[in-house]
Amino acid sequence: MKIIQARLFKGDRVIWIVLLLLSLLSLLIVYSSTGALAYRQASGNTLYFLIRQTFFLGVGIGVMLFLVNFVPVKFFAMVSNILIYVSIGLLLFAVAMRLTGRMDGTGRTLDLGFFSFQPSEFAKISLIMYTAKVLGKYQRSKTELKKAFYLVMGHAAVVCGLIFITNFSTASLLFATIFIMMFVGRIPFKYLLFVVALGVGIVAITYVMASYVPASPTRIHTVKGRIDRFIYGDPNSEKGITQADYAKLAIYEGGILGKGPGRSDVSNYMAAAYNDFIFAIIVEEYGLFAGVGVILLYLIFFFRSVVIVRRVTRTFPAFLVTGLTIILVFQAMINIGVSTGVLPVTGQPLPWVSLGGTSLFFTAIAFGCVLTVSYQNQINREVQKPPVQVNVPDEDYEINS
Repeated sequence: MKIIQARLFKGDRVIWIVLLLLSLLSLLIVYSSTGALAYRQASGNTLYFLIRQTFFLGVGIGVMLFLVNFVPVKFFAMVSNILIYVSIGLLLFAVAMRLTGRMDGTGRTLDLGFFSFQPSEFAKISLIMYTAKVLGKYQRSKTELKKAFYLVMGHAAVVCGLIFITNFSTASLLFATIFIMMFVGRIPFKYLLFVVALGVGIVAITYVMASYVPASPTRIHTVKGRIDRFIYGDPNSEKGITQADYAKLAIYEGGILGKGPGRSDVSNYMAAAYNDFIFAIIVEEYGLFAGVGVILLYLIFFFRSVVIVRRVTRTFPAFLVTGLTIILVFQAMINIGVSTGVLPVTGQPLPWVSLGGTSLFFTAIAFGCVLTVSYQNQINREVQKPPVQVNVPDEDYEINS
């Protein structure tokens, strides 16, 4: 049995343990936090969403196993150019559907009939892969670093700009991740300073212009409203308890040891207890120690990823792991910050824990890529290849500019 596990679950074992613990936590907390949702959407069948979450977690683990066992790291670089333009096409299609009124809701989910998904989830992985490829290729001189900056920023501006129309928080998170990747990739500081100024300017202009433009299919007014509520307080709190208030109440009632599994009361009144505010329900049921434990799991994943990056022998996989780790850990910290009231309310699920469908599939791809690189490191150590500095360009990863 141990031999089968070793041959199947390849890559960093600590990360596999972290994923197993997060999977168990996900099943427990999704089951207890979807009671009210089950009565609204599943005729009171409280097992429906547990079975659904179990299925998608199983599919996600299957995706990770497939990537780590059958897909070489070089394949990610080979398909990155194709994926980035496919993602742009999907984002354009989703925006067009939203602006023409053919898509309801926030416009984040694209329904293709046989299944639906968020193009932004696909675009996140595609842009990180493309950025890792460009940064891995152009490292020889300042001229090449300048070329890498323009290539990355050009594609990032298009992708993040399209996501920004319907999902400000995801666009900001992805842009911040690309910025850190460029910093790690030795892009000159003056270019990075320009990016910071540009980002601050865009947010400021968006905030100011929201007061002068009429209601539109975009999310510009939602962005301004969330910033105002975070700074000045939510006016809806004068009429009743808001979602953020419920989250704070859940954490308060959880205390040190929690109320016990399945004993959450607040989840019955929160619209996003199983998603955006799931961390608050974890604390309510399992206590402060469990909340700290969840944070530690993501930090362990972060530090194991740092170890993976330090052991790689090529630049592309180093940048790939860096980008994927940053966006997963940042997303987790944002979800926790929103639940605790530290950050403005926004729609970022807790990776591999929140209720999800195809979003879990794309999260699995991200974890699978990290595990694949770690497994490649193990192979390199076994054949005792001499170490190569991370800043050496990857000759075998061609880039089509």
